[in-house]
Amino acid sequence: MPELSVVVHGPNTQDRLTGLLASLAAHPHTGVEVIVAAVGAWAQETARAYAPEMLVLPLPDGTDDAAARSAGAARATGRWLHFVHAKDGLPVGAPRMVAERVADLPGEVDVLLFDHVRSTWETAALPSDDGPRLARAGRAAHPLDALARTALRVTPILGNRALRTTFWRAHEAELTTPDEPFAAYAALLLADHIAALNQVAYDRHELRPESLPPVTPEEHRALVDRYEALLALARDRATATPAAPSTGPAPHTVLYDVMVRDCLRTFARTTMPDAAAREFFRRASQAAVRHRPPEYRRPAGPEGIRRALLEENAYTRYRAFQAANRARRATKAAVRARGRQVGAALGDHHYRKALSRPVDPALAVFAAYWNRGVACNPAAIAAKLTELAPQIHPVWVVAPENASLLPPHTDHVIPGTRRYREVMATAKYLVNNVNFPNAIVKRPDAVHLQTHHGTPLKRMGVDQMEFPAAAKGLDFQALLARIDRWDYSVSANSHSTRMWERAYPSRFVSLDYGYPRNDVFYSATAADIRAVRDRLGIPPTHRAILYAPTHRDYEAGWTPRLDLATLADQLGEDTVLLIRGHYFYDGTPSPLTALRRTGRVIDVSAYDPVEDLSLAADALVTDYSSIMFDYANLDRPIVVYADDWETYRSTRGVYFDLMAEPPGQVARSQRELTEILTTEAWRDEGAAKARAAFRRRFCEFDDGHAAERVVRRVFLGESEDALPPVVPLERRTPAPSPREAV
Repeated sequence: MPELSVVVHGPNTQDRLTGLLASLAAHPHTGVEVIVAAVGAWAQETARAYAPEMLVLPLPDGTDDAAARSAGAARATGRWLHFVHAKDGLPVGAPRMVAERVADLPGEVDVLLFDHVRSTWETAALPSDDGPRLARAGRAAHPLDALARTALRVTPILGNRALRTTFWRAHEAELTTPDEPFAAYAALLLADHIAALNQVAYDRHELRPESLPPVTPEEHRALVDRYEALLALARDRATATPAAPSTGPAPHTVLYDVMVRDCLRTFARTTMPDAAAREFFRRASQAAVRHRPPEYRRPAGPEGIRRALLEENAYTRYRAFQAANRARRATKAAVRARGRQVGAALGDHHYRKALSRPVDPALAVFAAYWNRGVACNPAAIAAKLTELAPQIHPVWVVAPENASLLPPHTDHVIPGTRRYREVMATAKYLVNNVNFPNAIVKRPDAVHLQTHHGTPLKRMGVDQMEFPAAAKGLDFQALLARIDRWDYSVSANSHSTRMWERAYPSRFVSLDYGYPRNDVFYSATAADIRAVRDRLGIPPTHRAILYAPTHRDYEAGWTPRLDLATLADQLGEDTVLLIRGHYFYDGTPSPLTALRRTGRVIDVSAYDPVEDLSLAADALVTDYSSIMFDYANLDRPIVVYADDWETYRSTRGVYFDLMAEPPGQVARSQRELTEILTTEAWRDEGAAKARAAFRRRFCEFDDGHAAERVVRRVFLGESEDALPPVVPLERRTPAPSPREAV
């Protein structure tokens, strides 16, 4: 019996079914069966090309989605069902990922929620708003009463949830309806327990509105009918089952709030004839009054006023309130724009005036990670600059919220201040691991040094044009203008040199010197490593594993993709997990709080510098983060945890196949990862052989002298011949391992 039955249903609208089935056929999985409830001749013709691997059910033209879903589910043999509309898509690897997740769920779970992306006729794979909600839900199973605030606000489509087959069959009468949002909500209201998966497993395709029949007033009014039926179902549920302990609002209360918000949004954003708008408002008003929970409190501010007017059925006053709000917003926007113009003009005047002064050859400006502080390659270069060229004064650009975290006596400027404009205008040297703002002028006698902040696995620069979900509206012309300011680009290996030249086409000179931040991997002593581990609280005899996942463009928030508590238990008391969340998720509530108390899971997401964590770790577990290229310099074991490689590769784009050229063992599931780390596989001969090949390719220029080469070439003007040559890999001695440092 397969774990998952993927039930593809519907007509071949705009030929969308063709790509969906081709993708499923190209990536089969033993735990997944595919059933195609093909509606109409075109869908049947398309689906037959994939029989008998896929079970094809021919259905006549005009069969609605509800009937097609039921027909497919009736032939399913899997323990779980995933309904996929024929117009939508599935990221590569998504069925396998869902199948593996449901296989681990306890028997009381009836519904698994997961994230999705949204595509339209002109965009692809846009992130949904559900990521943070699913991240807050965690991996544990909950009754709806404990998860109502989260689950009932997840986008109501059947494609972003899997249903246990026995659950579907027990409630098929309630769930078989052409109204998909009703079925999506009803599944939650009828479920025993719900679980979440904070990973993208569905691609919802929105057809161009002009290609669809216009929405009728009756269909708008049906929105109110839907919520009234759902609220009745929620009341029946509350009567039939005792509420589970919960600190949040009851499902009925959350659903009521969703109803009012949805009705008001539809009313505000939909153009209707006046008579139809009045009738919709009246029906929504009646529902808002009839179903209002006794404990419900309207929100404060304009939203509360809107809801009060709705409850009063004050259509004319609501329209007046809308008009007043629009006028007020327009006035405020004009005032703000004028204020920004005045401030910008004044700042621009100061900056332009400073640009008329001579360039200061003894002034260097440094920045890293969008003004986060002293870090990465710029920090290593600044430290070496102080040693080799003390006559050049470094000034760091730091965001206001990070200024207090700077090392003592660090000279710094805050963006937007008068001194910031002065140093940016007059500095001879400008060093960054990202780009300086568009407004910065490249003076002919100034030197811009781009250090980058990792070896590229994922697509970068103009190579992101093919991946709009990753680019997220990036202005490529502005990017090219920023690139044109670069004089030098630092590279750690020939792969990076070639990819930077491809991704950032301009006239800069590539400095094939290695990454300065990696120098410490050859200069650190046993005492340094003992000191770092002592600061982190790692016992000398314990194995420390650094888990450092990367950012995913298709996930809004961060949650560990591993069950860390279970992993820690399985690895034993002599292993400590160091968990490093990606810096893009700063400010996201950490899901690690409860695990910190054990002492075997340490949240090091805010610890700087990250190089210390690498020195302290006996092994690295990562997915697609560039930390693997840096850590490889230490010649210590690396395990790649690639549970969503296909999704990442297709959404972000990559420069090479990490699965074919890994730095060590590869795990595709937590079960595989646990097996690798609880046996000798993590450091066996095969892992060492893969790591050696990886180091030859990607540690090419990193030898402990990168910062010196950069300073002597860029700041002191020495020729290439005068610089220390790169030490061959076989003659380098990395820092001692933690075992050697004891």
